[in-house]
Amino acid sequence: MSQIKQRLETIKSQIVDAEQQGNRNRGSVKLLAVSKTKPASDIALAYRAGQRDFAESYTQEALIKQVDLAAFDICWHFIGPIQSNKTKAIATHFSWVHSVDRLKIAKRLSEQRPDYLPDLNILLQVNISIEETKSGVLLNKLPQLIKEVNSLPNIRLRGVMAIPEPTDEYQNQRKPYKYLYQTVTQLALPKINEFSLGMSGDLKAAIVEGSTIVRIGSAIFGGRIVQ
Repeated sequence: MSQIKQRLETIKSQIVDAEQQGNRNRGSVKLLAVSKTKPASDIALAYRAGQRDFAESYTQEALIKQVDLAAFDICWHFIGPIQSNKTKAIATHFSWVHSVDRLKIAKRLSEQRPDYLPDLNILLQVNISIEETKSGVLLNKLPQLIKEVNSLPNIRLRGVMAIPEPTDEYQNQRKPYKYLYQTVTQLALPKINEFSLGMSGDLKAAIVEGSTIVRIGSAIFGGRIVQ
């Protein structure tokens, strides 16, 4: 058994445990393998171990991998910052985009999504900890952005994504996720039901507080190799 397969099994077990602790239905949380900076060979190992959803942050790197892995039935997610000159490639080559933080980007994705593809699933990135160095719409401006994005063709608004300020304390990890989940669910928008929350270090807190997609990189593929 490969290390990647072993790590995937460990993460899946952790997800099941967190679902139980949060009184969630088993299977209600999707595992998204963050494969940015990792070689196509690692992605192939994870795919053979049963993983189907993979996330990339760098457009050109992702496009090369997509060509190398064209034989695999992979669902590709884009989770990185979005530059205006990259929207056409993202709109054409991904099924999900987690990092839409302004109307301009949503409009470009809408206009550039090819007609032969199904609607592009998008999530709005929220700057939940109000950090100046992070992208994301502020929570008080989220309802207006939702309204504007929902009117666009060729894209389907599915929910929100957030990366809170990191902390190792479990209860402090839960607070921003709980606040975001409660705020969004109170909007009572039936199609806004995906929460891309939680990474390797705060998976449990995110799931207990409502995450439906956890983005896991290092716990699957290992840390970055420093050259």
